Amino acid sequence: MTVDHALAYWISAPGQGEIRREPLPAPGAGEVLVRTLYSGISRGTELLVFRGEVPASEHVRMRAPFQMGDFPAPVKYGYASVGEVERGPDSLVGRTVFCLHPHQTRYVVPAAAVTPLPDGVPAARAVLAANMETALNGAWDAAPRLGDRIAVVGAGTLGCLVAWLLARLPGCELELVDVNPARARVAAALGASFALPDAARGDADVVVHASGAPAGAATALALAGFEATVIELSWFGAASVTLPLGGAFHSRRLTLRSSQVGHVATAQRARWTPRRRLDTALALLGDAALDVLITGEDRFETLPAVMARLAQSPDDGTLCHRIRYE
Repeated sequence: MTVDHALAYWISAPGQGEIRREPLPAPGAGEVLVRTLYSGISRGTELLVFRGEVPASEHVRMRAPFQMGDFPAPVKYGYASVGEVERGPDSLVGRTVFCLHPHQTRYVVPAAAVTPLPDGVPAARAVLAANMETALNGAWDAAPRLGDRIAVVGAGTLGCLVAWLLARLPGCELELVDVNPARARVAAALGASFALPDAARGDADVVVHASGAPAGAATALALAGFEATVIELSWFGAASVTLPLGGAFHSRRLTLRSSQVGHVATAQRARWTPRRRLDTALALLGDAALDVLITGEDRFETLPAVMARLAQSPDDGTLCHRIRYE
C-alpha cells in the first residue's frame, strides 16, 4: 500500500542528475512519514559521488544509510535532511527531525532513524548536522591538549566547524588557513584567527587538514611541529595524492592519521554510540554564529542544475548550500 508519491533527486549518470517520481509506502508499525523542509549539499563527498569518483574498493563502505542504487550511477545519495514528522508514533508526530536521508520531498523510515531537533536549533541550520558530526569526530581524533597551537587547513564547511569547536578550548591558539582571503571574515565570525598559507604560523602541536586539495595536505605537513600529529579529514575519492614525505617529515617525527565519521573516534568508542554523537552534534548547532556557513539556498526542483553548477565551480566561495522544499 502507498500513501502517495514522492519526488527524489537521483544521479542518473556521472555529472548528471534528475528528479524522479517514486511511490511512497504507507508507514508501518515503528515507522515515520517525514515531509522534508530542508536538505544540505556536501561540497566534498557528495560532489565526488556526483562526478562518479567513488573508487570501486569503496562502493560498499561509502553507501549512505538510505541510499538507493549503486555507485557510480544511477544512485540516490545524500545524508543531510531536515523535516517534519507527519505520521508515526505520537511522541514524534509534529516534531522537526534530522535524518541521514537523500534529497527527497517525503520519505518513510524507521522511527529510530530520525532525531528530533533540540530546542533552539532551527530547521534551516540543522542541515549542518552531518558535517558537525564529522567535525566532532575529527576533533576527538586530533586529541588537542589545553594550550596547544592548532592549525586547521581548509576553510570549507568541515574545516570551519572543526575550527569553531577547537577555538573554544581554553588556552589554545587556533589558526584557520585557506587560500581564499574572503574566508577571513568567516573565521572571525567563528572566533578563529585566519592566515593565507604563506603567512601561516608553523610549529603547530596539532594540524587538521580539511581542504580536499593535495596542496593543502602539503601545507598541513609543513605547519606541523616536532612530533606533531596531522589529522587528515579530506577524502580524495579515486584520485591519487602526492605528499612531500621527504624533507623534514621524518626528522620531525610527524604522525599522519586519517579520520572518518563511519566509526566513532577510537578514544570515545567504548562509551559513545553514533546516536549519542549525533545528539551532541545537533545540540552544538544552537549557536547562531554558525549561520555564516550557509552561503546559498535553492528550491528542490532546481537541484539537478544546482549540483551541476557546484561541481563545475569548486572555488566559487560556496560553503554549505541549502535546498528548500515547498
